[in-house]
Amino acid sequence: MQQIINFLIRNKHSLLFLLLLFVSIIFTIQSHSYHKSKFVSSTNFISGRIYRWQHSVSDYFNLKTENKRLLEENERLHNIVSAMGVDSISATYVDTTFAKPFSYTKARILKNDYSKIDNYILINKGEKDSIFPDMGIITDKGIIGIVENTSKNYSRVISILNSNSRINAGLKKSNQYGSLIWNGKDPNIVQLETVPRQAILKEGDTIITHGRSTIFPRGIGIGTILNYKLDQNKSYYLIDVKLFNDMTDIGFVYAIKNNNAEEIKSLENLDL
Repeated sequence: MQQIINFLIRNKHSLLFLLLLFVSIIFTIQSHSYHKSKFVSSTNFISGRIYRWQHSVSDYFNLKTENKRLLEENERLHNIVSAMGVDSISATYVDTTFAKPFSYTKARILKNDYSKIDNYILINKGEKDSIFPDMGIITDKGIIGIVENTSKNYSRVISILNSNSRINAGLKKSNQYGSLIWNGKDPNIVQLETVPRQAILKEGDTIITHGRSTIFPRGIGIGTILNYKLDQNKSYYLIDVKLFNDMTDIGFVYAIKNNNAEEIKSLENLDL
């Protein structure tokens, strides 16, 4: 307290000057409309900047909650679209049954390999969340892989960046299809093989899942044609596909369950 009193006594002239200056400014602003309007504009500008900064900080810390809400909303919309039997690419009805053919469950990536020849992904959902082997894994941009093994709380996914991965895929604009593989080189480029030479191709064409298995529905995005060439026998194309997903930067995914898988498989196994 004594130090404060000493400071006031030592600087009494300067403090008195500042006080009188402040009072004079107040009187000037109140008695002149021009100065008053300028003052109000300045305070509005400063307070506006402060509130905008405050709002930006608040938005940043709310991103996690907002992302969770958006994921839940996307999961709900995926299930609604599936229940309607709508092709996610062409937006046309492809199934008029009342039971929804596919259902979707959101999950988060815990581990994502992409620098090996055989890469795997670990997600934070398992059997208690109705995740089981042979379920497809996608993002809002395209496919990621297929569930290989599950535990109660976690699942291991065979990434599309795996030498053992074989996924049915083909051209969006036609019914010609082949097998999606990876040559182990670029994590953002995969290969589509055994597409017949009769197919009409051009760079930039979209590649999608063709729904010829029980894992992925037709119309899930994969990527676009980067380049292509005929194989040595001149019978099939080998196509480089630039992925829609950046496989080195994946956060959240959806697991796809085919609710008719067992029925389909039982019919396919009749002749075995």
